Amino acid sequence: MEKIAVIGAGTMGNGIAHVFAQNGFQVNLIDISQASLDRGLSTISKNLDRMLAKDAIDEAKKEETLSNITTFTSLEEGVSEVQLVIEAATENLDIKLKIFKDLDQTCKAGTILATNTSSISITQIAAATKRPEKVIGMHFMNPVPIMKLVEIIRGYSTSDEVTQTIMELSKKLGKIPTEVNDYPGFVANRILMPMINESIETLYNGVAGVEEIDTVMKLGMAHPMGPLQLADFIGLDVCLSILNVMYDGFKNPKYAPCPLLVNMVMAGKLGVKSEEGFYDYSESKKAEKVSSQFK
Repeated sequence: MEKIAVIGAGTMGNGIAHVFAQNGFQVNLIDISQASLDRGLSTISKNLDRMLAKDAIDEAKKEETLSNITTFTSLEEGVSEVQLVIEAATENLDIKLKIFKDLDQTCKAGTILATNTSSISITQIAAATKRPEKVIGMHFMNPVPIMKLVEIIRGYSTSDEVTQTIMELSKKLGKIPTEVNDYPGFVANRILMPMINESIETLYNGVAGVEEIDTVMKLGMAHPMGPLQLADFIGLDVCLSILNVMYDGFKNPKYAPCPLLVNMVMAGKLGVKSEEGFYDYSESKKAEKVSSQFK
């Protein structure tokens, strides 16, 4: 496998493209807007500069990585000659089903179709195609160039051959692939999101403040960042979407999103991306200042 396509030039998509390109793969990065592609390439370049500053790579490796990436605004052109497509579009079922239906009609018969979804059923996505045995989940962690884990999710019909191919491919990227089965939230978010949701409930119920909750989890549980800070980093809209997927999938009230989370998303307080969530990021991207609504 030498040539892959990544659909979506946002945070996850450009990170996935970066990692493949840095490891010698030819990458077609696809998005509907050239402006999004330009922002994605700019992010990759800045991340490579950080690695350069730490002597993790040299200038030649940076240039080689960037030269391995070609951008496309046409899905058909971008996927026509690749052996693997990784979809990293918005975490929205309807959008993903449309993309996979189009991919199935456009890609060569042997092309593997992967999704970076963090919670949506691989089996359901695969059902939009006529090649469900070649559809698989590759859930990378953010930030992709740094985080080692890749959750490899088998759909109901995913073949052993495709699973093994993707497991080995992930190792070639310097990642540690972990195979899991297809249930809402998989493993990472099935465990993480209820913890984040319970942290929001704890705040909502007035048990403790934002900094206090995060401090307890950082110092008491040795977490690198507190759950409320992590929620801001992930995006509160993304957290809400994942919780809704699990709540709909399991019909279990323990996955029901906290009303405070719902209200914050409706109010546009999404975390780092909107400059305010549980913390105020208007002056710094670090979680140093608690949002005024929680003081």
